[in-house]
Amino acid sequence: MSYDLMVFEKTAAPGNRKDFMGWYEKQTEWNEDHEYDDPAVTSDGLRNWFMAMIKKFPQMNGPYAPDDEALEKMEEAGNDSYVTDYSIGKEVIYAAFSWSLVEEAFETTKKLAKEHDVGFFDVSSNDGEIIFPDGNRM
Repeated sequence: MSYDLMVFEKTAAPGNRKDFMGWYEKQTEWNEDHEYDDPAVTSDGLRNWFMAMIKKFPQMNGPYAPDDEALEKMEEAGNDSYVTDYSIGKEVIYAAFSWSLVEEAFETTKKLAKEHDVGFFDVSSNDGEIIFPDGNRM
């Protein structure tokens, strides 16, 4: 299991919880016609968020994933738990973090979402906090 968070394109997401959850379910069917590990397919805001995130939470698979040597160095330093599985869609990026990094992942994801003007959804929490870049919450 992982600790899951999602960021989303603010213009694509519905503005009420019921519709948002239906949209979220559709997004996570992962049926778009592309690979889900390349940020080239997503919006500028989401791509910028991703590029900022991978500085601290490197991509597990895809064009920005560390090579074997880098992974080995991370493992030796005890930082391999930071490697994160990103699923990148046209309107969302879903990130699966190690449970040992819950607080750090939450704070970093939320901060960078605001910075890059994208929405934030705490998929793993019971209340499922949804925050739009303007601060509106559902």
